[in-house]
Amino acid sequence: MIKSMTGFGRSEYSDGERNIIVEIKSVNHRYSDITVKMPRRYSFAEDKIKNRVKETLKRGKVDVSIMVENITENDMNIKLNLPIAKQYVDNLNQLKSEFGLENEISLGLLAGLPDVMKSIPDVEDEEKIIEAILIPTTEAAKNLENMRAVEGEKLVEDLLRKGDNIKAILSNIENRNPKLVAEYAEKLKDRIKELLGNNVNIPEDRILVEAAIFADKCAVDEEVTRLNSHLMQLKTILSGKEATVGKKLDFLVQEMNREANTIGSKANDISITNYMLDIKAEIEKIREQVQNIE
Repeated sequence: MIKSMTGFGRSEYSDGERNIIVEIKSVNHRYSDITVKMPRRYSFAEDKIKNRVKETLKRGKVDVSIMVENITENDMNIKLNLPIAKQYVDNLNQLKSEFGLENEISLGLLAGLPDVMKSIPDVEDEEKIIEAILIPTTEAAKNLENMRAVEGEKLVEDLLRKGDNIKAILSNIENRNPKLVAEYAEKLKDRIKELLGNNVNIPEDRILVEAAIFADKCAVDEEVTRLNSHLMQLKTILSGKEATVGKKLDFLVQEMNREANTIGSKANDISITNYMLDIKAEIEKIREQVQNIE
């Protein structure tokens, strides 16, 4: 099933000791790029969280936001960092002496300074905490994946419609192209008569040679055939069961664009040129949509 790389998933979970809220959002990206934002005291769970998310989301820039509200204090300890506190006291006393200050160093001031008091996770509870966090993480990732699948269905419908549009325009080119040589031959005769007069004898074999040279220069049968083949491949990929096809489609669109450019460069007819402008516009729309497919 084709999936979009854009989505959002959310889940909440409580294990009786903490309430955990996990929100995951993703956007398109060439590779898998997962960022986890969570309280530092739970950073030991980051790798496990990333691995769990990767099991579901194979590609895209993914932002995981985890909020933990402790109901009890069983999973944390408050530690006093005496060496840090001593350095603060020494430095504050030096300031008093240097500038002749009289204020006393209070307990409230010292306790509020950074890193004097630190809450750290209880090491014995790490596995339990990881298990608790992974439950809503898994659920949020699945919710996001469901959203990406729904969006993917819409993308497939749109891409198939654009592919059909290109195929219809190519049919117009195929119908128009054979007429170019005959029209060129007539224009060449008219031009010669205009320059030399109606009484001049125009060698038919010379006209045929010039027409053949013109036909060779503007022949786009091979390019049209290849572009039609690419459109068939597009339909096959979009209709298949393979999920991660974004990179494959991106390459296919490059090949479609290459053939379209060649047809456009060979076109010696205003109608075909206009058709090619329409085709290139459709291919560009496909390219933009493909960038968002996993």
